[in-house]
Amino acid sequence: MTYILNRLRAAGLALSLCAAIFSAPASAQQSTSPLIPTEAGWELTVAPYVYHFSNDPEHKYAWLIGLERHRADNWLWGAAYFSNSFGQDSGTAYVGYMWNNVFNQPALYLKVVAGIMYGYVAPYEDKVPFNHNGWSPMVVPAVGWRLTPADAVQVELLGSAGLMFSYNRRF
Repeated sequence: MTYILNRLRAAGLALSLCAAIFSAPASAQQSTSPLIPTEAGWELTVAPYVYHFSNDPEHKYAWLIGLERHRADNWLWGAAYFSNSFGQDSGTAYVGYMWNNVFNQPALYLKVVAGIMYGYVAPYEDKVPFNHNGWSPMVVPAVGWRLTPADAVQVELLGSAGLMFSYNRRF
């Protein structure tokens, strides 16, 4: 029961963050900085490292590779293949939104994606909330920093489980 309550708290924190961002004034979204992409494009995500908040001896090396389609209006959709924290092959499909020029910093952006994932199966099906036969919903907020118009580094919050660090390349 404690596990479920912790997951719900993490989801609530993520939703609160999203609500705060959605209520930000539209003027904070606009910038003429060359760092901020203004056209649609594809983005490759490579996440070679996940930091776990707990030292569970069952944790394995986790990684992700994904592809996203970014639209000019900051909406995006994507899919990713990953090895979850327990060494199980997993996948996800999602939609999301990106906020650029956060705190008037052209390199700083926030992103949130939501979708469905598959992969947490027995004996680890209870490691993600609302899991049914390996399928579960997911919400992942992220903060990123653009190094160039095409390159960025990003940190994703994985509920109450940990942080994922990624490199993103736009093309």
